[in-house]
Amino acid sequence: MPTPDELWKSADLTTRRLAGLALNPATPPDILLRLLLDGPLAVRTVLCGDRALPEVVADAVITHPDHLTRRFFAGSVHADPAQRARLVDDPDWTVRAWLANGPLPTGPHRPRPLPDTTVVRMISTYDNEQLGGGIYRQFSNELRRAMPTHPDPKVRAWGVGMWTWLSAERRAALLADPDDEVRGRAERHRQDEDPAWVESNLPDRPCHARTYVLVNLPLTRSVVDSVLTAPAGPQERSMIAGNASLPSDVVVLLASDPDPEVREEIARRDDLGPDELRALAVDPEPKVRLAVSVHPAWSEEERAGIDYAVPLDRTFGPHFERLYPRDPEAVRRDALSGHPLLRRRAATERGLPPDLVALLGADDDLGVRVLLAQNHPDAPPDLLLRSFLEYTGLEREHLLTRPAFPTDGLAEYADHADPAVRALAARDPETPSEVVDRLTRDPDAGVRAAFARHPRLPPARLAELLDDEELVRDAAANPALGVDAVRRLVAAMPVS
Repeated sequence: MPTPDELWKSADLTTRRLAGLALNPATPPDILLRLLLDGPLAVRTVLCGDRALPEVVADAVITHPDHLTRRFFAGSVHADPAQRARLVDDPDWTVRAWLANGPLPTGPHRPRPLPDTTVVRMISTYDNEQLGGGIYRQFSNELRRAMPTHPDPKVRAWGVGMWTWLSAERRAALLADPDDEVRGRAERHRQDEDPAWVESNLPDRPCHARTYVLVNLPLTRSVVDSVLTAPAGPQERSMIAGNASLPSDVVVLLASDPDPEVREEIARRDDLGPDELRALAVDPEPKVRLAVSVHPAWSEEERAGIDYAVPLDRTFGPHFERLYPRDPEAVRRDALSGHPLLRRRAATERGLPPDLVALLGADDDLGVRVLLAQNHPDAPPDLLLRSFLEYTGLEREHLLTRPAFPTDGLAEYADHADPAVRALAARDPETPSEVVDRLTRDPDAGVRAAFARHPRLPPARLAELLDDEELVRDAAANPALGVDAVRRLVAAMPVS
């Protein structure tokens, strides 16, 4: 089966024009239906995968005779999850598999959870081959929390994966569950809590499984000693440095390890003693001092006395919503801290109250402001715009997907040196037509594409671009075409 990229690379000018019409917000549903039923596969790929669909068009997709078309819709990050969910009983197993695996993040867009009832139905009726790892991305947090006590044993079996968040009482109930699969999965998790069992199953060579054990699972003293004396060097010492089961004397030992990577990991532990804290606070390595500077044992005054530097070369992007929100008072302490890393931690919380949103939105640390803009549902428009202007790292484009991102006044950036900022002017409905025309000839391809879709693009230039190999799809997606022009273009073009 060709991929969407392969289909697009081989598409001729007519197909590209049709694909643009499929994306055009002015294209009426009856024309979308015609493209869906008669258009080439490359056009159906764009229609079903690259935009949200009116309900009447989604209805037609669900019953479309071509399973590839339904498959594209099943994996669309733009589609309404409730619409995608209607494919849950599709007769083609590959469509069901695509639905279960879910959309991948596409550019700045993030997948949204499927309805809980749909996920439960998939778990209850699909086989393991169809339930790929992507199904995890489609769980709502409400469903995750309910899974360990769900009446369907197949769902409870998935709920066992929440083991580390479960109470002792809930774990005991799963270990005694009447269903064999649930008990078996729970027993495997219980075994992972037994250091002797962990040691007996520890791979004896470097691999992902060995790394996972050394970082996460309880270790016997003999395993710890073997790491300390092994010729593998600091890499494995760094792995065990954050392990919660590490004996206190080994914590002390590794706090003065000659390798700074090991000391940096140790510095993140909450169980450091006063002597270790004091030594790490004056460590010669800046990254070690930074790691220990956020330790919860410090008072704000003590923390301020540590010579640390907070880097800005980080990714300030969206975070997954926590399964269980943090304690509001702990979040408030972080938000009011003098340490930027603690304020950044607070800024990722979606449930911040308005006073903290206002406070962190005016923070003097770029990371705090951008993380708040990327994660809080009520991030104000001025913060979103400021963050986009000031932050140029990974996940910058996600800011443009936030509902409150402004449009008014963006025309002033039409001559900005940064192409991504120049493209903002394409979001302003009041950008002058002569500026729109000029920027369809911009040196940057992204800027050219953005302005080819602007409704103030002069008609003559729009007509030119409908025959331009590079910009035809964007020009055909321009709502300035209007319904009549869309109908004429479709009527004049053969749709196979």
